[in-house]
Amino acid sequence: MTTAPWRDPALTASARVDDLLSRMTLQEKTAQLYGVWVGASTDGDGVAPLQREMTADYDWDELITRGLGQLTRPFGTAPVDPALGAQALARAQRRIAEAGRFGIPALAHEECLAGFTTWRATAYPVPLAWGASWDADLVEEMAGAIGRDLRAVGVHQGLAPVLDVVRDPRWGRVEETIGEDPYLVGTIGAAYVRGLESAGIVATLKHFAGYASSAGARNLAPVRAGVREFADITLPPFEFALREGGARSVMAAYTDTDGVPASADPGLLTELLREEWGFTGTVVADYFGVGFLQTQHRIAGTEAGAAHAALAAGLDVELPTLKCYGTPLIEAVLAGEVPESLIDRAARRVLLQKCELGLLDEDWNPEPAERIDLDSTANRTLARRLAEESVVLLDNPDGLLPLAPDTRIAVVGPRAADALAMLGCYSFPSHVLTHHPDVPMGIGIPTVLEALRSELPDAKVTFTEGCGVDEPDTGGFEEAVARTAEADVCVAVLGDRAGLFGRGTSGEGCDVTDLRLPGVQGELLDSLVATGVPVVLVLLTGRPYALGRWQGRLGAVVQAFFPGEEGGPAVAGVLSGRVNPSGRLPVSVPQVPGGQPWTYLQPPLGLAGEVSNLDPTPLYAFGHGRCYTEFVWEDFTGGGAREEIGTDGTHDVSLTVRNAGDRAGAEVVQLYLHDPVASVTRPDVRLIGYRRLELEPGESRRVTFRFHAELSAFTDRTGRRVVEPGDLELRLAASSAEVRHTAPLRLTGPLRELGPNRRLRCETEVSQTE
Repeated sequence: MTTAPWRDPALTASARVDDLLSRMTLQEKTAQLYGVWVGASTDGDGVAPLQREMTADYDWDELITRGLGQLTRPFGTAPVDPALGAQALARAQRRIAEAGRFGIPALAHEECLAGFTTWRATAYPVPLAWGASWDADLVEEMAGAIGRDLRAVGVHQGLAPVLDVVRDPRWGRVEETIGEDPYLVGTIGAAYVRGLESAGIVATLKHFAGYASSAGARNLAPVRAGVREFADITLPPFEFALREGGARSVMAAYTDTDGVPASADPGLLTELLREEWGFTGTVVADYFGVGFLQTQHRIAGTEAGAAHAALAAGLDVELPTLKCYGTPLIEAVLAGEVPESLIDRAARRVLLQKCELGLLDEDWNPEPAERIDLDSTANRTLARRLAEESVVLLDNPDGLLPLAPDTRIAVVGPRAADALAMLGCYSFPSHVLTHHPDVPMGIGIPTVLEALRSELPDAKVTFTEGCGVDEPDTGGFEEAVARTAEADVCVAVLGDRAGLFGRGTSGEGCDVTDLRLPGVQGELLDSLVATGVPVVLVLLTGRPYALGRWQGRLGAVVQAFFPGEEGGPAVAGVLSGRVNPSGRLPVSVPQVPGGQPWTYLQPPLGLAGEVSNLDPTPLYAFGHGRCYTEFVWEDFTGGGAREEIGTDGTHDVSLTVRNAGDRAGAEVVQLYLHDPVASVTRPDVRLIGYRRLELEPGESRRVTFRFHAELSAFTDRTGRRVVEPGDLELRLAASSAEVRHTAPLRLTGPLRELGPNRRLRCETEVSQTE
């Protein structure tokens, strides 16, 4: 028996795929370019935009005779026991392989934004909490665990991470982002990609590109970002994740920028992504994104026209289910309206990826792992560690926290006793399980109330809800005030309910007009503060909310961004003192709800000044966070007189951080760049490096940042990325507004134009001190 070249593992993947393509019909090649969403609902509320309108019928048995590119969310569409689901997926893959001439299985994908989005899988903290941890190593470890769980049940591709940079905190999907700074998003996002890819899962970068810059913070609204904002803020996280993470897939964004939809933009998907950056993987559509070119963007009059526009731009795979890339595309090719070469180009990319994954090998086996536990003890430990590191102590002016172990505590608020308060909109319980009210949660999620009672068993803890999350009813205020008046301290647990398309206060399609606390929660907080009893505000949210109304009136403020299934114990641990908080803000917390939107990356005209009565200065700055110990920064070197380096030179700044307190803790040293004069306006400060240091009492570490002049680069008026000669200032800081040391520099020599291999990262070195 002679093995066909495409089956021969001794040949290169390229040679194997070329041979395979030469044997395939147009219909068989096209079948590799779409997914099928088995079990997707065509009525009621969906989990994707316009799902009901965009989902088409098909004959499964007839369809798979041509092969199949992707299987969409076999675990994430409805509750399914993981072991039974893995067996069902294996049976489906065998059917697909047996039905087609070439025996090629589909590539199965799932959502995995905050853990594998399936029933009984670990619900980790959301990406905004990853950003709050400032701990890329831990995020990489978590992603590796997620990837191994995906592989264990037969999944090949994960639709994560989200690399959108927050531009307007009113946007509903802020919870899915890592933060408002491209360096933080890029470094944490690349770590997630490394972890997922280390498990053999194809990481998919979302949403390429500009999605978070939608006008008015509305989901899917047009993007009006300028060329330099796009180049210097939107794109760098994707560069990080491709170059440092090795991501093998990119998802095209829903939005259009300056009138050109991302899904039909060859300048973005081909010229930049492939020709300039050298990307060789697959570009997939966001769900129904190809069809939206016809129905939403209206740049195509037919499904075939939409398919042509997307393929020509470089979009290889239509997700979640066939519509435009099926019969309409085939008929257009046969009619001479679409070149078959576009089909060949996309199919080659898809098949190369399948070859890399072993799906073209004769010994391919779809059988799942023998033992499947998607919420293992190890997973929960990881979830707890990340949750604990992500909690941000915003304020504790009089040392009210930690709470006394035997105090009287009135716990008040709509988020205190609800397990869903811990979860973002892409966790399975919030994303899918709400459509199946009779199905149990599938994982244990302790609430803040339960965890606090466990943490402080000698405390007298009472509870009342006070109000709902976004309901207008104030009928519970009286009891909340009464319980608070009887206590030594009130813990007010307020925040968001994650949901989809208006079914929550945070999440996809849950955009807001301003940054007031949802519903009457602000009024409830006013009533509690008015009792005179010290109030600890605990926020469980998917975005920052304006807190200036209570400035100086609260005993302490604790912020957690949907901290996952172990978030309750993490928050309670901070309140009790078991956990020394180490989170730092990945987004600014505004002073007022309507004088924004604002992120810290502002040029001079975006800062407070006499030209406007609105002061956009945040209440708590990007990078801010407090703890229960004292860190001393000493022995700073690299500052002093202005030093000259070339526009290709380097300069080191170093300092020693000492834990001068009596308990272990973590400090985050942040390096910012200030560029006082440039040929285009620049952010007043921007993050270019950071290092998290975990120190025992009395312990110290010396951290060195090796600044390279390329880290000062920006996009000039001609669209070139350049390093300009002139003065700069490096700022070592505890937040973007809390500068501890400065190092003035002068870049000398010629202006330098940088290519795609420019330096992205500021190298750091940590050493033991004597």
